Amino acid sequence: MSEEEPTLETQPVEAVNAPGRNEIPVENRAGADIATGSTDNLSWGARSDVGLVRGHNEDSFIVKAPLFAVCDGMGGHAAGEVASGIAVQTIAEKAPDHTDGILLGAAVEAANAAVLEGVKTGQGKAGMGCTATCALIENNRMAIAHVGDSRIYLLHAGTLVRITRDHSYVEELVDAGEITADEARVHPSRSIITRALGSDPDMYADHFTLDVSTGDRIILCSDGLSSMVPDKDIEELAVSSVTPQAAADTLVSAALTAGGHDNVTVIVVDVLDDGLADLHHQQHMRGIRTWLTIAFCAVVAVAVALGILIRNSWYVGNNEGTVGIYRGVSDDVLGFPLNELIETTSVEVKDLPEAIQHQLNDGISVSNEEEARYTIDRYRDQIDADKTRAAATAQAASSSQGASQEGHVLEGSDSETGDAIPEQAAGVGMQAQIAAEEEAAAQSLAGLTEEAGE
Repeated sequence: MSEEEPTLETQPVEAVNAPGRNEIPVENRAGADIATGSTDNLSWGARSDVGLVRGHNEDSFIVKAPLFAVCDGMGGHAAGEVASGIAVQTIAEKAPDHTDGILLGAAVEAANAAVLEGVKTGQGKAGMGCTATCALIENNRMAIAHVGDSRIYLLHAGTLVRITRDHSYVEELVDAGEITADEARVHPSRSIITRALGSDPDMYADHFTLDVSTGDRIILCSDGLSSMVPDKDIEELAVSSVTPQAAADTLVSAALTAGGHDNVTVIVVDVLDDGLADLHHQQHMRGIRTWLTIAFCAVVAVAVALGILIRNSWYVGNNEGTVGIYRGVSDDVLGFPLNELIETTSVEVKDLPEAIQHQLNDGISVSNEEEARYTIDRYRDQIDADKTRAAATAQAASSSQGASQEGHVLEGSDSETGDAIPEQAAGVGMQAQIAAEEEAAAQSLAGLTEEAGE
């Protein structure tokens, strides 16, 4: 049987970017710097381009998951690229290992001190500086530290949101309501930065943390993108790009197509797994372990309580027809008896009154082993006494019967005297005596049982 030819339904479909404007291609451009990679949680792509006007690229960037950063050098021939290089190196060394916005901000402030020190040591030139925009992404949290006019955008559920505020003169004008965001992009004073690394020893970084989720896309960029491409176009291009590297390439291409007046650097990071599913699973398993621990402790507590109860409880009961001494209680759990036979005796249950026999079947509680032995000794003494009385009663009955027979003889020989004892009167007297003795024996054993129960 020959193998079937693949059809349109069975052939794998490769995802491609949505069609858009004709843009300047970025592949094989001289001096371009790209970086692509992924982890279990993140996937990223980055591209940096000199643009179409500048003679050299002053931008530097960090792609060191979970840390990502863009630094835009300032100073031109005053070595802006040196400042940005010092900044990214220092930030990479000082950044925390987890999403702590304060510590990430401290790393940026350390980079500011390093840039200032570089001027003193001759690594660069006076007047050099740079922006610094950093993101550290860990599971569903992202820490941000920011100085200058480079930006971070968050694309969530198809909507682009800018999450950093530019430290620039035109941003202050926008905040004051004097110009719009679109006017700020082309304003003649748009290059005036109000806060940057290398300008003030007391400079501080904006820092904060926010939540991200699986499927989110984070964009870090220098103003070479944001000053050339409106946010609505950035959103459209970011949404229509399949992979992070494709998104970075498309955005850089759009900046070049718009004029490429500045260096442009773009880092795009996709959140593949925010870790919440695993966290919920861990919490669920932790809850199960907690309840299992509680249940185990409860079972142990019950076992200990039962052990103490068995150890300190005693009763006398029916041991296959004889009275036995038991430690524990006359019950069981799941078929396991809560007692143990300590001693058997010669006292037979059938020799005891019927009421006591029923109580022995259920077990008669006593305080301790000594009281159990005392109770059984009382049973034995009472039974022996009852047997002795029964024997005496039988002997008396036999003697009475003999006297009755003798009375008959006398009656036949001397009927006129009228002194002979009638046989019926003798029989009634004997029965009354036996009944009285049996009632006394039953009352005695009943009192003994009540003592044992107490």
